[in-house]
Amino acid sequence: MQNTTLADYQAEHFIWSASDGVGTVTLNRPERKNPLTFDSYAELRDLFRALVYADDIHAVVFRGEGGNFCSGGDVHEIIGPLTTMNMKDLLAFTRMTGDLVKAMRACRQPVISAVNGVCAGAGAIIAMASDLRYAGPDAKVAFLFNKVGLAGCDMGACSILPRIIGQGRASELLYFGRSMSADEGERWGFFNGIDADPDAAAQRAAERIVAGPTFANGITKTQLHQQWNLSIDQAIECEAQAQAICMQGQDFHRAYNAFVNKEKPVFQGD
Repeated sequence: MQNTTLADYQAEHFIWSASDGVGTVTLNRPERKNPLTFDSYAELRDLFRALVYADDIHAVVFRGEGGNFCSGGDVHEIIGPLTTMNMKDLLAFTRMTGDLVKAMRACRQPVISAVNGVCAGAGAIIAMASDLRYAGPDAKVAFLFNKVGLAGCDMGACSILPRIIGQGRASELLYFGRSMSADEGERWGFFNGIDADPDAAAQRAAERIVAGPTFANGITKTQLHQQWNLSIDQAIECEAQAQAICMQGQDFHRAYNAFVNKEKPVFQGD
C-alpha cells in the first residue's frame, strides 16, 4: 500500500486537525464529558490504522473538549444496547474496541494524551494506550469496569497497565475501580507530567518529536511495543537490526555533519 496523507482528513464523529506534522484528535461532546459511541470507536480505529501509511503526520495529540478527557462508553448509546445483545454481537464489539488499542500501538506516530478532568473507562484505556500522558491538576483516571459489574480486563488493561505502574497498583485500580489522581498518576509513572495546561504540554511534546528524526522515532515506538514479547537476546538482535537501518538514513548523516560543523542538526525524517 502506498503512503498517503491525512492532514485534510474530515472526521465525522470527533474533530481531526493537523498542522506541521502534528495531528490532533479532539473528542467533542463536552456536554456529556466526551463519551464514545459505536461510531466514534470505529472511526478512531480506522484513523489510527490509516496513520500507519501517513507520511505527513509524525505525532498525534489526543484531547477532549470542555475540561474533560473522556467519560468512556456512552451510557445510553453503548451501555444500554450492550445489555440486549447476544454473545456473537458482544464479542464483535469487544474485539472492535480492542482493535482501537491495537491500532494506536501499531501506528508509527507517538501518541500523546492531554488529560483534563474525567478520564474514565475507555477514556482511561485511550490514555493508557498512548505513548506519553500529561495531566491537568484536576485529572482523575478511573478504570471503572468493576463499577458496572465487568472485569478489569478490558482493551488490554491487564497487560499494559501493570507495565506502566506495576502489578500491585494496577490490581488496586482494576479491582476497586477507584480514581487515580493526577499526583498519584505522576508518582506512579502513569503521567509524564502535570501541567496547568496539559493541552499545551502535549503539543510541546509533539512538536519536539516532530522536530526530531521522525523515521527513527517510528522505529523506537515499534521496538518499545514489540519487545514486550521478546527475550533479552531477541530484543538485542532486533535493536541491532533496527539501528543498522537507521544508520543508513540521512538524518544520521545530518547529525554527524552538524556535530562536525558545531551546528544543530535539522532532521527531515529520511
